[in-house]
Amino acid sequence: MKILILGAGQVGRTAAFHLAREPANEVTVVDTDEELLRDLQDRLDIRAVAGNASYPGVLESAGIADTEVLVALTSSDEVNIVACQIAHALYRTPTKIARIRSSEYTSREQLFSEGALAVDVWINPEQLVTEHIARLLSYPGALQVVEFADGRVTLVGLRARPEGLLVGKELRTLREHLPDTDARVAAIYRDGRLIPLGGDTVIAAEDEIFFVAAADDLRRVMAELRRSDDPVRRLVIAGGGNIGFRLARTLEKSNQVKLIERDPRRARRISEVLESAIVLQGDAADEELLIEENIDSADVFAALTNSEEANVLSAMLAKRLGARRVMALVNRPSYGELMENRSIDIVLSPQTITIGSLLQHVRRGDVVRVHSLRRGAAEAMEAVVHGSRERSRVAGRRVEEIVLPDGASIVAIVRGEQVVMAHHDTLIEGEDHVIVFLADRRHVEAVERLFQAET
Repeated sequence: MKILILGAGQVGRTAAFHLAREPANEVTVVDTDEELLRDLQDRLDIRAVAGNASYPGVLESAGIADTEVLVALTSSDEVNIVACQIAHALYRTPTKIARIRSSEYTSREQLFSEGALAVDVWINPEQLVTEHIARLLSYPGALQVVEFADGRVTLVGLRARPEGLLVGKELRTLREHLPDTDARVAAIYRDGRLIPLGGDTVIAAEDEIFFVAAADDLRRVMAELRRSDDPVRRLVIAGGGNIGFRLARTLEKSNQVKLIERDPRRARRISEVLESAIVLQGDAADEELLIEENIDSADVFAALTNSEEANVLSAMLAKRLGARRVMALVNRPSYGELMENRSIDIVLSPQTITIGSLLQHVRRGDVVRVHSLRRGAAEAMEAVVHGSRERSRVAGRRVEEIVLPDGASIVAIVRGEQVVMAHHDTLIEGEDHVIVFLADRRHVEAVERLFQAET
């Protein structure tokens, strides 16, 4: 597949990294920063073109004429929109995805209706991160919460604690503990490594466990793996940028929210917009300020400034001063690996959160949902089964008959309104929505081929 990425910023580089690793993709990246492009070419097998992404000549040099997917991820909404418009007007590019952050555009749905702006899909990283954090706060104790099939199935990642009722027990006892709940453990990571799963696999304290369940059953399953965490009531947010402000506005009606913003003018502006959240002007890494604001009574401290170093430092300080749970927005994956589950409970990666929304629009087969897991190393996808047994590698077959790559497993099936946890003898039918967990995302292409109906 020929993919053209406009913009080599953080999101653009992450998209290039994920897409260029798949052998079937031919990726070109456009950016005005030649040094950045050279660095990207040294790391990835891509083609790079320097220039303004909205210029027709630059797009032509980058191969827009036969591009199948255009992904406009520059920092300018206007450049992204114009690039999609040019691609449509001159070359009828099949799929055009644009990063659009301003609510001046996204709040007006008619702009993206048929016959209006030539943007097939728009994504807003800040909004995606805000929604991700809000889901985590809804399920205290979870490391990751992602949804499939319009919310009917949820995959949760969490760390098992010694007090969990299932800790020290075999997986087969899950049904005994929860006789009226259907859930399936998709993967267990122990000391950072995936372990083989079977009915006799024993759950150990500190295991990182991913399981799927119907949305209504999530809390019951979580309670078996760790003591139920108290609901989040008091939230302290460091940073009044796009993400911090959006989160405060989303949660201020249901939570006690304090927001700390360093810039006096920005603090004043957002205090005038927020209704019940308390806005404080100051430095979130100021120990005296945190103590004065009773950080030890905070259920969650979320460091969401534009500086990942400041986020790490303020989150570590808040944890030391008694905040029950801390999370930090971090761009570099290496930071996340160093910090998560040590000094910081949850490391949030904007790129990892955003890339799932992007990938679902460039996957082959009828892939309708993709979520990146474990800082991009693993993946979960929702694919629709088409065709009959004669024309499909999946339809009309039991799970045990389907040849999956190592580390991949079918964990759940959605059939209409019915949610079915996948077992070895579960029969898959045409039009089923199948949830697949991939411990190694390098096997994505092989899984995609399974769900492509043969002509």
